[in-house]
Amino acid sequence: MTENHTHTEHIDSETGKLGMWIFLFTELFLFGGLFLVYAIFRAKYSADFHHGAAELNAFIGAINTVFLLISSMTVAGALTAMQKGDRRMTMLLLTVTLMLAALFLLNKYFEWSHKFEYHIWPGSPVLKNMPQGELLFFGLYYMMTGLHALHVIVGMVLLSINLVKVKAGTVNAGRYVILENSALYWHLVDLIWIFLFPLLYLIT
Repeated sequence: MTENHTHTEHIDSETGKLGMWIFLFTELFLFGGLFLVYAIFRAKYSADFHHGAAELNAFIGAINTVFLLISSMTVAGALTAMQKGDRRMTMLLLTVTLMLAALFLLNKYFEWSHKFEYHIWPGSPVLKNMPQGELLFFGLYYMMTGLHALHVIVGMVLLSINLVKVKAGTVNAGRYVILENSALYWHLVDLIWIFLFPLLYLIT
C-alpha cells in the first residue's frame, strides 16, 4: 500500500513538473511575440523609438535587474535548502526573495509615477500628440513592463504560499514540487526581464 502511494506521488510530481514546463513555454511564446512586434516597429520608427527610450531611466532599470538576479539566486538557494531539509534557511531565503521582488515593484512604481507627472500614460492627450513611433514605443513599454509586473506579483503570491506551507511543514524535504515549480516560474520572470531591460533601456 505504501509502495503504491509513493508511486502515485511520483507520477503526480512528474505530471506537475511537465505541466509547469508547458506553461513556461507558452509564456515564452507570449513575450517572444511582443519582442518581435517591438523589433518590427523599432526598425520602422528607429528615430522615434530612440527618443522614447531616452525618456527612460536606465539606472532604475539596472537596479531592478540586480534585484531580480539576486532574487533568482535566493530562490534557487531556498530550493536547495529544502532538498537538504533545512526549513529555517528555506524560509529565510524565500523571505529575502519576496523582499527583493517588493523592491522591484517599488522601483517600477516610482518609474511609472515619474512618467505620469509628465502626463505620459496610455491614452493621455500628451501621448496621443506624440509622433506615431513614440506612441508605439510607450504603448509597448507599458504593455510589456506592466505584463511583467503582473508576473512578478503572481510570483510573489506563489512564493508566499510556499513560505506558509514550508512553515506548516506541508512542503518538506520529501515533498517540494510546488516550491520547485514556483522557483522555475520565478526564473522565467527573471529571464523575461533580462531581455526587457536592454531592449527598452539600453538599445537607443
